[in-house]
Amino acid sequence: MAGRRLTESMQDRQRWSYTPVAGHWDEAFRPSGLPRKHWRAAAVALGRMGFDDLTRVWLRGQKIIQSNGVTYNVYGDPQGKERPWQLDPIPMVVDPDEWCAIERAVAQRARLLNEILRDLYGRQRLTLDRRLPPALVFNNPGFLRACHGTVPRGGVFLHLYAADLARSPDGDWWVIGDSTQAPSGLGYALENRLVSAAMLPALFNRCTVRQLAGFFDAFRRALENSAGDSTANPRLVLLTPGPNNETYFEHSFLARHWGIPLLEGGDLTVRDNRVFLKTLSGLERVDVILRRTDDDYCDPLELRGDSVLGVPGLVQAVRSGHVTVANALGSGAVEAPGLMAFLPGLCRHLLGEDLRMPSVATWWCGDEGALRHVIGNADRLVIKPSMRRFGELNLPAKLDQAARARLLERVEAHANEYVGQEQVALSTVPARTDRGVAPRHLVLRVFAAWDGQEYVLMPGGLSRVSADAGSQVVNMQLGSGSKDTWVLGAGRDAFRPPRSDTFDRPPHEMHVVLPSRAADNFFWLGRYAERVESGVRLVRALLPSLSGEGDLGSAVSLETAEDFLSGLGYLPGGSPRGGISEQRWRLEHALTDLIYDASRVGSVIWNVSHVRRVSWPLKERLSQDTWRVLNQVANSFATRPPLNPELRLAAQMNQLDTLVLTLSAFTGLLSDNTNRSDSWRFLKIGKRIERALHLVDLFLAVAAQPEERCESMLPVLLQVADSSISYRSRFHTQMRLDFVLQLLLSEPANPRSLSYQVAGLSRYVQALPGYATTEEVPPPLAMAKAMLETVRSARPDLLAARDSEGRLPDLEAALLRLRGSLYDFAEALASRHLTLTRATRFGAN
Repeated sequence: MAGRRLTESMQDRQRWSYTPVAGHWDEAFRPSGLPRKHWRAAAVALGRMGFDDLTRVWLRGQKIIQSNGVTYNVYGDPQGKERPWQLDPIPMVVDPDEWCAIERAVAQRARLLNEILRDLYGRQRLTLDRRLPPALVFNNPGFLRACHGTVPRGGVFLHLYAADLARSPDGDWWVIGDSTQAPSGLGYALENRLVSAAMLPALFNRCTVRQLAGFFDAFRRALENSAGDSTANPRLVLLTPGPNNETYFEHSFLARHWGIPLLEGGDLTVRDNRVFLKTLSGLERVDVILRRTDDDYCDPLELRGDSVLGVPGLVQAVRSGHVTVANALGSGAVEAPGLMAFLPGLCRHLLGEDLRMPSVATWWCGDEGALRHVIGNADRLVIKPSMRRFGELNLPAKLDQAARARLLERVEAHANEYVGQEQVALSTVPARTDRGVAPRHLVLRVFAAWDGQEYVLMPGGLSRVSADAGSQVVNMQLGSGSKDTWVLGAGRDAFRPPRSDTFDRPPHEMHVVLPSRAADNFFWLGRYAERVESGVRLVRALLPSLSGEGDLGSAVSLETAEDFLSGLGYLPGGSPRGGISEQRWRLEHALTDLIYDASRVGSVIWNVSHVRRVSWPLKERLSQDTWRVLNQVANSFATRPPLNPELRLAAQMNQLDTLVLTLSAFTGLLSDNTNRSDSWRFLKIGKRIERALHLVDLFLAVAAQPEERCESMLPVLLQVADSSISYRSRFHTQMRLDFVLQLLLSEPANPRSLSYQVAGLSRYVQALPGYATTEEVPPPLAMAKAMLETVRSARPDLLAARDSEGRLPDLEAALLRLRGSLYDFAEALASRHLTLTRATRFGAN
């Protein structure tokens, strides 16, 4: 009914006006215009809230999503592939009785698909008896011949299964897609729940929504038990394709939630048909791998030879029974759309039951009768590949005559490769838009996990909605949104404890290991974070020169600012200064580029982007507060300063001040809230190296200037090193190079001095694995101790002495030797401990 409203108590009737799409089932409203029974509480509460308050709720949710760094990677997006996760504030509410029917149907389907996989990789009676066409199996790229004869422990191929459900106009649910090799969405569904409950806490409690925590606990316990009874403390890891994967956020989210390592293929190795994790302390046995990498990419040795994402020898390790992979390799074979046409008969044959929930009507064109039906009814069908779940979709009704003819010719010529499927008129659900509440088309993804006895469903799901009412395309890659799924009926959440014969283990302490790749990322997180802070402090100290004022007690001159930028390589040296206007223009552009030029190696924004890049793989190893601070760093330049020159300088200073405070919060969290583990040590080593290098470069820039210009640079140097107050309290206001050297070179108590940085390097390296047990001093430790001795024995008064030409040769030579030693130390550390060498990192030098 046009003009229908959620309730009669709307504060803003125009924007709350809701008109369902004709010919589609609406999840919230009956044809009479009244809310469905299970939607009444939500409809009344949201109606009383009003649209403006709903928008405020939505904005609060967006802030949480941004703070948590919830993203979805979009391939091929020219605007940048990483998008904030889209969550609608209005939940998808599910009736408890209807959910019981969904539970039974999806659990049955998971059992059926698991039985089909057992047959395909075992006796293959289904193809021998012609219950399943051989062409649909052996031509299927998802069927991995290398895995034939490999039956996982307990015959469980599918530890996790996801079904995409759509409701037809008559109200029946259909399965429109099966996800079996590495089902995605579980982490996003849990994140949706956390944000949704925070957005609408009172309504969430009033609706008695079923909880998700028990499902996740039971699933993890079942994964550990899948290792069998031969391992007392099984090690469970999550294998990811890496940060470029579209759903990488949820890989990190799930690893953090379960407290398990998030690994890439290069972190693992196979020795003697067993899988091991490469750590700083050596190899650690891995018993269970929850994979998010597609089947054929998992082993370049026996599967896809060009894969750089997998583990060479993994198939043989599985074959030998020494590791459990969930889901089992080859599980993608039953994702083929063509299989749907045969599921009713297979269900009766394998389970002795009728299929509880039908698939979308499917005709496999390899059957002559089905081919004729597809050709004769093409305009009412979707035609797509029969073997691949994600393939090109063709709507013959929307093609011109020539394109339609070409499509049908291809179908007839390669009939085995195509299916025809009925077009589903997706149901609609209310969603918030900028113009008001409007209907959006819905696809509900639900998840079933093997708990050691049977398949159990997560009491919720990932509700995905179309981007607009006129489109039935529900695809996160194309801008679709999501909703939390509220299954009503609290009190039904009890997950049974596992049977005593399922090897459930008592609580135990798991030895925490640090993979070499993670150590490398912590090391570079420290370096990039310190580069950001050093760059910000430098620019912040020089920007006042553009206005002629600073907070140094005296103005920062344009000449002083140019001397620093030239000495650090940000401006060409030796060029004529020109007039004041020309100087100011040149300096302003140089400083602006140093902040905002993303293509410039070493700019602040360039280093910020690398903080983001190396911190992503570490998310499950960082506290929530630490991650939020790093996320604020990554988003610090989301907006550019105004073009108006009267406003630009103040806006830039405000951005830089905020970023310094955020980085200080990051340092504080590391100091007060972080265990003194190897990961913390590598991060601190990276920070100390970079802080020392930056201080060396600052001193070199000062040392290159004549005495009179050198003296004017010292206050800026002290401010960049955050040591102005220390200097004034100790030496008053007299500026002397030897005093500055004493404070910033050899003072062991100054946390900004070179002596302090090098002492930290020696202390942190000595605590790394393997240093206390070796008689011979390892090279990184020997180098750190040598640098510390050099710095502590330095004589500031001698280094500050000028020769007959007014130069500082001893100071310059000492600084250059120290810089070389710092680079050599970093190289030696990487060679001994880290997966990646310095050459593989941008801006390593």
